[in-house]
Amino acid sequence: MRPLMRLVDFVYPPGCVVCGIATGRHRGLCPKCWAGVRFIERPYCEVLGVPFSHDLGPGILSAEAIANPPPFDRLRSAAFHDEAIRNLVHGLKYRDRTDLAPMMAEWMLRAGDGVVEECDAILPVPLHRTRLVSRKFNQAAELGRHLARQSGKPLLPATLVRIKRTRQQVGLGAKAREDNVRGAFAVAKGRENEVTGKRLILVDDVYTTGATVAAATRALRKAGAADITVLTFARALSETI
Repeated sequence: MRPLMRLVDFVYPPGCVVCGIATGRHRGLCPKCWAGVRFIERPYCEVLGVPFSHDLGPGILSAEAIANPPPFDRLRSAAFHDEAIRNLVHGLKYRDRTDLAPMMAEWMLRAGDGVVEECDAILPVPLHRTRLVSRKFNQAAELGRHLARQSGKPLLPATLVRIKRTRQQVGLGAKAREDNVRGAFAVAKGRENEVTGKRLILVDDVYTTGATVAAATRALRKAGAADITVLTFARALSETI
């Protein structure tokens, strides 16, 4: 195995997965890019995962979580959607860099803070079949697959389906995003028992306004899901509370 790995390193020298500069190992980040990653750490809102500037004690909720409770039980994300993280997301999503998914899933598992270990199953936010054909693969499903492999939890890739073809969310405002995905998801016929009474992890690549995962959550709630955690790799948020 070692001679083979040395040959691979010779043909494909280890490089930073963000900027490409030479590094000591594959699927790693150079010091500069690593320094630019802002991981989301405690203290944060127990529901929305919004970081607090200082520790306010256990169980504290943000004003947004109190005023507008989400349909899911909690949200967790690995890092802010800054430049380095954006490059990783785009690499997976638009440049077919599926080799990045294991590392990204590992960061997500850590960000889950124990909820993945306690869940019954993992579900990716699905793409509509027409978009899946054009994109070749679902990045959320790829992240979910590696998250399931690393955690030993079941992956349910066909349980939640997208029944309505929607516009791309990029460029839409919060209200337009909400309208765009309303009624877009459903639990597949005959698979309700995979959801009813279960503790589920709903996986996506980026949390922006929450419209997509909220719509998906409502479909799971309708089918009887007992507890739903939204787990994303990145979060489009720049400030703490």
